Amino acid sequence: MYFYRSIFRAMIPFNHKIKNRAKNINSYLCVGIDVDPALVKSNEFDDLVSHSKKIVDATRDIALCYKPNFAFFERWGARGFKWLEDIVHYIGEDAIVIADAKRGDIGNTAKQYAESIFNHFGFDCVTLSPYMGEDSIKPFIDFEEKGVFILCRTSNPSADTFQSQNLIGGDHIYELVAKWANDLNTKDNVGLVVGATAPKELSKVRKLAPDLPILIPGVGAQGGNLNNCVFEGNKTGIGIVNVSRDISFSGDCSEKSIRKSALSYVEKINEALNG
Repeated sequence: MYFYRSIFRAMIPFNHKIKNRAKNINSYLCVGIDVDPALVKSNEFDDLVSHSKKIVDATRDIALCYKPNFAFFERWGARGFKWLEDIVHYIGEDAIVIADAKRGDIGNTAKQYAESIFNHFGFDCVTLSPYMGEDSIKPFIDFEEKGVFILCRTSNPSADTFQSQNLIGGDHIYELVAKWANDLNTKDNVGLVVGATAPKELSKVRKLAPDLPILIPGVGAQGGNLNNCVFEGNKTGIGIVNVSRDISFSGDCSEKSIRKSALSYVEKINEALNG
């Protein structure tokens, strides 16, 4: 039922695919689907499913991509996995769908994760941790028409614990990751995750990986500067702004409020691009 999405997608490199859709719909917005019961103000499973569909209905024509966060689905067990299958199917063929799974394991295990995410669920892309090296990434990038976004300099408060540590020679760890990811991009399907809360680091990463797509979380609830991240992220390659809570739980959480917030972000991003 879900495998069809992988088969019938055009067999073109992922990075071309995401650039083409951004150009076609004039949007660089990624909508995160993190359906938190505390923000929905309900622990009823059906209410959460309904809200996730409301997010998609409100933004279907203006979202470059969607990013369902696995944690908010997995916590519900078997019915959560069914919900995850259903929301990918519900989004449909047009938008790019990113699995926010942050996988990172040894080669044989990574291969099984890749099969699950790409061939079972039908995602177009996945977020990955680089900590275990190339053999934990390669099974995913072997799917040429699929993409990966490798965690580089994240937006969370404790990101500096490891990512900004200096190496012998002067580079920070996040700079090493950026260079390494750039070299991995032989199939044009590798991107990076860099938080809007780290503007100086974003600028450095863009110079080190000039052509890679950069997924930029941290705008909105986390306080990252939108104009700065759009400017730095799109200097050479494509910078995709991810917004989750500030769209999904905007205003009274109605479809109208969600759409209003999403449209506002699309307009602000385009103004920053053209300014």
